[in-house]
Amino acid sequence: MSKTLQAVRGMNDILPEEAETWEHFEDIVRDWLHSYGYRPIRMPIVEPTPLFKRAIGEVTDIVEKEMYSFEDALNGEHLTLRPEGTASCVRAAIQHNLLFGQPRRLYYHGPMFRHERPQKGRYRQFHQIGVEALGFDGPDIDAEHILMCARLWDDLGLEDVKLEINSLGSSEERAAHRAALIAYLEQHKDSLDEDGQRRLYTNPLRILDTKNPDLQAIVEAAPKLAEFLGEESLKHFDGVQTILKDAGLPYRINHRLVRGLDYYNRTVFEWVTTRLGAQGTICAGGRYDGLVAQLGGKPAPAAGFAMGVERLLALWQECGGEAQRLVPDVYLVHAGEAAQRAAFRVAEALRGTGFAVTLHCGGGSFKSQMKRADASGAPFAVVIGDDEAAAGEVSLKPLRDGGEQIRVPMDTLPETLADRLLDSEEDDGCI
Repeated sequence: MSKTLQAVRGMNDILPEEAETWEHFEDIVRDWLHSYGYRPIRMPIVEPTPLFKRAIGEVTDIVEKEMYSFEDALNGEHLTLRPEGTASCVRAAIQHNLLFGQPRRLYYHGPMFRHERPQKGRYRQFHQIGVEALGFDGPDIDAEHILMCARLWDDLGLEDVKLEINSLGSSEERAAHRAALIAYLEQHKDSLDEDGQRRLYTNPLRILDTKNPDLQAIVEAAPKLAEFLGEESLKHFDGVQTILKDAGLPYRINHRLVRGLDYYNRTVFEWVTTRLGAQGTICAGGRYDGLVAQLGGKPAPAAGFAMGVERLLALWQECGGEAQRLVPDVYLVHAGEAAQRAAFRVAEALRGTGFAVTLHCGGGSFKSQMKRADASGAPFAVVIGDDEAAAGEVSLKPLRDGGEQIRVPMDTLPETLADRLLDSEEDDGCI
């Protein structure tokens, strides 16, 4: 016997009931994005490896340890399964001249990949919804992104979600802070853990983001980037805060919030929750004004954010959110050769007028078919036997409210069904 094949660890199947919840969630998200004027873009899952090395940074954890990279045997290209979406979106905007003469508000969703140890809320294939605003300068777009998120959390009924913000300033300001930070950390080099010592001269800013409890006193006393910000960076950050305050949105300035990707500058933010354990960040983003030029385009300001779908869904369900089960309007039951042929015609006629119809397939007695009809959740069954088929009629049987079964001509079934469904909704208080 051959061994049963299973999915790759950390890359999960999304089964029908769960997938319906995902689709309901995605519908909410699409409506929310459209209400802010964002348009969809879809990028390939596989990109050239240099794209991510150049955008994310060669000494980041993602590039050093977490990317699924390989050499294409066909032509020797070095390719990578995308670990995030911003670099791909910017590459597409440059390649197709999307920024010519106008800024763009874009969004995307789909799978991302990181080769790391799977754990709850952290998978090797995970899904993100990303939002990018390309070509917008000033603090207003930063604030719009933050306020957008706040509205979505409200739409979803999420609880215990808090906003943290920071400013990373300009590249020159970060360079001055980096020099001071390295000088300070060198004094504590022997106390740094393995990650800290590895990052000391390559990416010291990430040491400030350590979760190691033994290093908290050291990083708390480290030079703060805010002390190195110039007038323009401070003005930009104040502008963001003014809009947030005007909107009545509470936030906390977290001087240790640095983000794990090299392309960020100025405003960065995270939405965090205490309800998901260690994986508490559900959404993060910020400004990345240098990335378009870094990837070969004409310099342009940019900002964006991404949210993890798995974590958001977990929090939504933790807060009582759920999707209503999708059920057909009708389950069509039939027995006999003539009835089966009529059933296909009736099913297509109903679908043609907008009804969702499940047509029984696979044979079986009326009793077994009615069990399937009841289990489908449909409010009505349409029953066709050979005698109904011969008469050009069907039987319409209510499955939920105990109403009377009636015989209906096939050609008037759509109108009759529409009336009965409307009556059923009124009885349930739905309208």
